[in-house]
Amino acid sequence: MHNLVYLIGRLTEDPEVKKYDDDKSRLSINLAVQRGFKNEDGIYETDFIRCILWNGVASHTSEYCHKGDLVGIKGRLQTRSYEDNGETKYVMEVIVDRVSFLASKKTAEE
Repeated sequence: MHNLVYLIGRLTEDPEVKKYDDDKSRLSINLAVQRGFKNEDGIYETDFIRCILWNGVASHTSEYCHKGDLVGIKGRLQTRSYEDNGETKYVMEVIVDRVSFLASKKTAEE
């Protein structure tokens, strides 16, 4: 069985790493991924996908990437749950193993 995800999209915000006491770093980003087809109104819709990066991958992404930059990611899907007012909520996220920096928004605008 495989649980493998590849995505190419743009960062929706500047990445900001959170450091923890046990020397771990975590980065949570939203990736805007445009669909490959138009809807009935002739518009390409966009999905916003939550991605979680840890340690070195998190630090490098935070250091080199900014809002609007185009990145490719490789990772896996993971589901987690939490309680909200007595109700169980489920969230699906991509746990990222690798990030490829494809294009800077600044470079594209120039």
